[in-house]
Amino acid sequence: MKNYYITKERLAEIKSELDHLKKVKRVEIAERLERAKEMGDLSENAEYSEAREAHTKLETQIAEFDDLIKNATLIKRHQAQKVELGSMVTASYKNVTKKLTVVGSDEADPLRGLISNESPMGKAFMGKTTGDVVEITTPGGKVKYTIDTIE
Repeated sequence: MKNYYITKERLAEIKSELDHLKKVKRVEIAERLERAKEMGDLSENAEYSEAREAHTKLETQIAEFDDLIKNATLIKRHQAQKVELGSMVTASYKNVTKKLTVVGSDEADPLRGLISNESPMGKAFMGKTTGDVVEITTPGGKVKYTIDTIE
């Protein structure tokens, strides 16, 4: 059983999406299946096959969200001396400053500044303090970030 590290905000988004899937999408697919059945021979009915496939994908997604919600561990943001899950870190490299938040792998979105605690950058930052220099190996070579602030 997997444990999901997730923020309170992302958990609320997932619960909302799950509610939509169960109350809206299930009904839409059920109606689609009924219309396809009315077309006759199911063995050669492409619409029916597509609706069944959509139903299977939907139920899989619902099961995954249910599992995530059931096994979620909330990341609590608080003032810390060291980088940990939920920490917002400002780090600089040469003349570039980045503001990053360390989150669980299921919530990671590097383009929005959300880095996974399991990513090379996340692993390198974990446990470090303000002023520490962190070396990260990238495809382009090694990069050294200085941790400016931790929130």
